[in-house]
Amino acid sequence: MSAQLTRAVMAAVLYLLAGTAPAAPATATFAGGCFWCMEPPFDKLNGVTATVSGYANGHVANPSYKQVVAGGTGHYEAVQVSYDDSKVSYPQLLEIYWANIDPLDGSGQFCDRGDSYRAAIFYHDAQQQQLAEQSLTSVLQHYLPAANLVTPVVALTAFYPAEDYHQDFYINNPKRYKVYRWGCGRDRRLQALWGERQRLELFAPDSQP
Repeated sequence: MSAQLTRAVMAAVLYLLAGTAPAAPATATFAGGCFWCMEPPFDKLNGVTATVSGYANGHVANPSYKQVVAGGTGHYEAVQVSYDDSKVSYPQLLEIYWANIDPLDGSGQFCDRGDSYRAAIFYHDAQQQQLAEQSLTSVLQHYLPAANLVTPVVALTAFYPAEDYHQDFYINNPKRYKVYRWGCGRDRRLQALWGERQRLELFAPDSQP
């Protein structure tokens, strides 16, 4: 076989492999107070492939949990969601997100106080920014008219995964997780805000896959 033919065969093989390789998952990042409580709502969704608890933005590289909760590092406790956007869309993730936070609280979330526990939507690109801002407007129009929403939409500049013991905490420590969540009053406050809704309807049906 000539060298030219060999190169042609190799090129064809690489083309076929590229065509069948799975697409990289899309990524979204949200802060909603304690990251333990933000993993479960997304993990339930068909199309979500992973959730990682971590620290978003800030001005200290690779911070520890103790550094973040002590304050002064500028980080948010956040969850980063990897998902197959052919099965679940970014608008759907936003609809889940809003139903799991208190957008009226700018000093933390539920029983957790301090800057690291504030809620925020972190966009990865211009399209996510547009959709996040659209979702905020829709919350105001359809769910909390005349309210002062204090949840910002900000660019993601950095994300650092949290320590291993924080990952999948609700799975690995179910009793402790349930006691914490109940004691923090999270579900009581969410019910007062959104009723029994586990997802808000913020986008037209044609924005879903």
